Amino acid sequence: MRPVRSRDVTQRRRRGPHRLAPGRQAPHGHATRAASCLFHFLVSVHVAICPPPSSPPAGWPGDLRIALLRAPHHHQAPAFPLPPSQAGGQEEEEEPGAGVPACQCRAAVALPGSTYRLSVSSTATLAGSLLVQLEASDCDANMATYTTDDALTRMGFGRFQALVLVYAGMGWVAEAMELMLLSFLGPFIREEWNVSSDSESLLSSVVFAGMLLGACVWGFLSDNYGRRTGLFFSTLFTSVMGFLSALSPNYLCLVALRFLVGVGVGGSHVFISWFLEFVPAQNRGTWMVIFSFFWTFGTILEASLAWVVLPALNWRWLLVLTALPCFLLIPFFGLTPESPRYLCVQNRMSDATAVLERMANANQSDLPPGVLVYHRETKVDHDSTASASECLLPVTEKECTADNAVNSKSGSLPALRMLLSRNLLRSTLLLWFVFYANSFAYYGLVLLTSQLSGANRSCASDVTFGLHQNDTNLYKDTFITSLAEIPGLILSAVLVDWFGRKATMWSMMFACCAFLGPLIHNQNELLTTALLFGARACAMGSFTVLCLYAPEVYPTSVRSTGAGIATAIGRIGGVVCPIVAVAMLRSCHQMEALIVFEVVLCLAGVACMFFPVETKGRGMD
Repeated sequence: MRPVRSRDVTQRRRRGPHRLAPGRQAPHGHATRAASCLFHFLVSVHVAICPPPSSPPAGWPGDLRIALLRAPHHHQAPAFPLPPSQAGGQEEEEEPGAGVPACQCRAAVALPGSTYRLSVSSTATLAGSLLVQLEASDCDANMATYTTDDALTRMGFGRFQALVLVYAGMGWVAEAMELMLLSFLGPFIREEWNVSSDSESLLSSVVFAGMLLGACVWGFLSDNYGRRTGLFFSTLFTSVMGFLSALSPNYLCLVALRFLVGVGVGGSHVFISWFLEFVPAQNRGTWMVIFSFFWTFGTILEASLAWVVLPALNWRWLLVLTALPCFLLIPFFGLTPESPRYLCVQNRMSDATAVLERMANANQSDLPPGVLVYHRETKVDHDSTASASECLLPVTEKECTADNAVNSKSGSLPALRMLLSRNLLRSTLLLWFVFYANSFAYYGLVLLTSQLSGANRSCASDVTFGLHQNDTNLYKDTFITSLAEIPGLILSAVLVDWFGRKATMWSMMFACCAFLGPLIHNQNELLTTALLFGARACAMGSFTVLCLYAPEVYPTSVRSTGAGIATAIGRIGGVVCPIVAVAMLRSCHQMEALIVFEVVLCLAGVACMFFPVETKGRGMD
């Protein structure tokens, strides 16, 4: 049997329309032209530098490979390395009975930004996939590459991101309405079913308990199965449970269904991560603040809706109308793109490139020259600059590296280990506490507004919530304090990219303490509303910057899980705050309740000072 030489072109028992007689040698020029035609027929070329599934064979210089996808299948078959003898140019006898057609040739193939000499072998042919050896000596070391951050910076914020902003923003409007509903629902339930003030507090607490569970579930789902998957199921779940809760026949059924609504609302952080992964780094802070205006719009819309619906109809109609915006997002889900950063981390480079090309077309821009690559960067608890020797490595869709271990669908334990690793432990623990404190303060202020409104300020636990003047005071005060979020957002937008994330957070938390201080003692209605207005503005501003800071701290592989767990810890603050903001005030313990708010906010402000990393202007891995 004739030996196979690495520089010869030999084809045996070739199946298909281009069959050659056994033992016949194809001319070198014909093989080159055939290879060029084949490459034009392929959908995409993915370049990777990574070890093969088993230990790399000796003699493979640099262990480089290119996997080619065929058009009809649009998936990649397993790739196997060439034997060392073929990679090294030595002769090899064909294994008896192997029955695998062999072909090796050299052809020039044009890739974006560079030209290579490829050594092609069909020895490893499987399911129509060809293995291509990129010889190190033939590689252009100056290959043009770009990252997702490079592409986003070049394209800027355009029409594509504006559409993403609207969709994600409407998701936040729906989530804000479901939470703002708690300010109005409790007093009416207390009157209709004659439940105690503790039961009224429980109705709010179970929503936040559900959000605690939902934040973990949707975070894991979006990190392992895609941002779009997390968006869809959290939105669908919230809308269905919201409609069903309007049909509750009794108090216990309502509590159970509102808990499930909380599970769905717990996915609100996925909207944040998804939107921010389309935004250029240099103005991410400003756009996050603009994004937060949708939340403020949702709170104002819910207050206005309650003002109109509750006096004329009843609380069940308010539940139906509150669930409607979330339901309206579902028909447009098919238009939403997957995050290109997530696709890069999952090594789906062709899909990521397709999303970026779609973005470039929508923005009437173009991508940077070269090939999209993923910079395998690990976020740490200190500012660091990558050394000049660090390289941007092109990856294939099935890259087998330790960096992507956390993306395995086997469970969330690897992601949790990374969050609690030495590199991220300090940031993670501080974020957990600050999220807890901020949620406690923000949602506590929402509930304090209803408790300190008009005649409802009485500490008697058996005060009956009226349906006339008392209602007007509640709607008016809630509407005014909801408007306070607008100046809070404007102030945070000014400070976040100038003063920095950390300083903006701690300064607003201390300012919130200052506004709440006088409320330790009873004040007149006008001053109470003004102080709640200022405190709500500061709480919203700090919460917005915190929601921006958390995704920036974590790498893409655990970003949604990290932000989700931090948000879940924050929901514990939401579970506890009704006990302080409702039960304690109705038990004539206003001073003690306000002191608790003061202490929690002061500790959170100090914690913000100890955050190890300032993320202003930093790219997102």
